[in-house]
Amino acid sequence: MKVIIAGGSGQVGTILSRAFHAAGHETIVLSRHPQPAPWRVLPWDGETQGPWGSEFENADVVINLAGRSVNCRYGPTNRRIIMESRVNSTRVIGEAIARTACPPRLWLQASTATIYAHRYDAPNDEVDGILGGDEPNLPDTWVFSLGIANAWERTFHEADTPQTRKVLLRSAIVMSPDRGGAFDVFLRLTRLGLGGRAGNGRQFVSWIHDEDFIRAVFWLIEHPELDGVVNLSAPHPLPNADFMRALRRAWGIGFGLPAWKWMIEVGTFFLRTESELVLKSRRVISRRLPESGFKFHYSTWDKAAQDLCNRVRKKRPATKISPTTQAVESC
Repeated sequence: MKVIIAGGSGQVGTILSRAFHAAGHETIVLSRHPQPAPWRVLPWDGETQGPWGSEFENADVVINLAGRSVNCRYGPTNRRIIMESRVNSTRVIGEAIARTACPPRLWLQASTATIYAHRYDAPNDEVDGILGGDEPNLPDTWVFSLGIANAWERTFHEADTPQTRKVLLRSAIVMSPDRGGAFDVFLRLTRLGLGGRAGNGRQFVSWIHDEDFIRAVFWLIEHPELDGVVNLSAPHPLPNADFMRALRRAWGIGFGLPAWKWMIEVGTFFLRTESELVLKSRRVISRRLPESGFKFHYSTWDKAAQDLCNRVRKKRPATKISPTTQAVESC
């Protein structure tokens, strides 16, 4: 199977590239800053057509993960870059697919669970979930994030690629033991004794274990009946206070200092990031994956946190699975 991963040099892209490569599939990464890797890495700017577009001929799967990290302050320059990096890369991939004589059979497009409403009462799924924007007194930064998510998805839907199945991945936080990711940050705070609740601790944390994330991507490739929006999120999101307590237990630390909301606002200011990443309640689950027969190996955070902590202790990389996925039908 020939797989192309745009924006594949980031943490999630590396997790997927590693899995496809280990399973014996031809893996091609498009990157603004190419670095040597076990798979092929081609340069692109994420905005204009280039020689990379020829790789789309007879490709089986295109996965677009491109987009500037939201782990920054939302000043005018960063807002522009965050928006353009997502919208332009999605647009240019759609144009590349449209130009091919034998287009990819599947386009998996990254989106975000942040598009759903901030809520505590019930989980958001693909069918009954409430999109954000109508909540009272939303901070300006939260409104900006929703605007980004909507523009990102709108550009994907507008792409004219009738021969290519399209799936929109509204992903929760992917938890892996790799350095620099979300789990690495949570665990570092925990190890420093700062792993208590954030704010009032009621806000839900939606997450997905890296092994289940990989398995879900392969599942979507193998099941052509699935298209449109699919949430990639474990079945049991939990409040931040419970999330951090389970992580402390998995690492073997009995206490964690809490951080009140004002502390988070001050801390994120000095760390040049935004408090939304910590304080927004993301209560998101997938309905479509389980209904299609997908089984999560890590459905509870207790089990996932224990596995991730064990892997950090052993200093081994993200799980390599060996799916049986074959190339999808080509032209």
